[in-house]
Amino acid sequence: MWHKKEISTVEIRSFGRGANVFFNILVALFAISCLLPLIFIIVISLSSEHSLVTNGYQFWPSQWSTAGYEYLSKMSGQLMNALGVTVLVTVLGTAINATFTSTYAYSISRSSFKYRRFFTIFCLITMLFTPGMVANYIVMTNLLQLKDTIWALILPMAVSPFNIIVMRTFFKRQVNESIIEAARIDGASEMRIFIQIVLPLAVPGIATISLFAALGYWNDWFNALLYIQNTHLVPLQYLLMQIQSNIEMLSQNATQGAQYASGLANIPKEATQMAMVVISVAPIALSYPFFQKYFVRGLTIGGVKE
Repeated sequence: MWHKKEISTVEIRSFGRGANVFFNILVALFAISCLLPLIFIIVISLSSEHSLVTNGYQFWPSQWSTAGYEYLSKMSGQLMNALGVTVLVTVLGTAINATFTSTYAYSISRSSFKYRRFFTIFCLITMLFTPGMVANYIVMTNLLQLKDTIWALILPMAVSPFNIIVMRTFFKRQVNESIIEAARIDGASEMRIFIQIVLPLAVPGIATISLFAALGYWNDWFNALLYIQNTHLVPLQYLLMQIQSNIEMLSQNATQGAQYASGLANIPKEATQMAMVVISVAPIALSYPFFQKYFVRGLTIGGVKE
């Protein structure tokens, strides 16, 4: 005879008011400490070069200036073109990455898929062993003929093994097999099940891996260094790196001639460097709050049962 097990309830005791105040202050201080570097960078980007050379880095400089942004505005055409390339690569690459990752992860998460073990091991192997830069370059340039194309910035990061493992865990915990079986009994195809049943349940997980992919595409400059020579296809991060390299070149060669010295004198070196950081970080930092709730849910799924 079966006996029902009694489930003991654990009384959750709340902290006292003093403890709550202490932990709130502690969390607030931690949040402020995370924001301070970004605020410091913005302040430096708005400081005059003379103030930085004389007094060093300060939270409240003696003289404010927008010279760094004005210097970058002289290359506004290149910057806007590079920003457009980066936005296109980020949006298109994120969509492709999320599509490939979610479909792959869903397949290996289902017990009814015959080859799930093989493809799971295959995914894990790619996380441990990589072919190397030379092999990747040969495949992209000689085999696929993608040099100086927008796809050279997208396809190398189109699939992420780490994101596949994250989504596999998400699907196994969130998508019950009985729901899939009920849909199959009703005559739904696998594609219809995935689109109409699985995807609505997987929004937090997809938002999480999409954020990972978007950050990777937005910050990528190495693929442009390898595969892009056309100036119209240069992404923002690579262009900013080129500007930084040019400034450092002028600085290192300032003592070799009046041409370099006069060129360096007209460049707000430190402020320009920090202005480039602000320009590259601001779009992602402003868009992150819109995905934060999905990001938290996607990472903590399965940790607490409702």
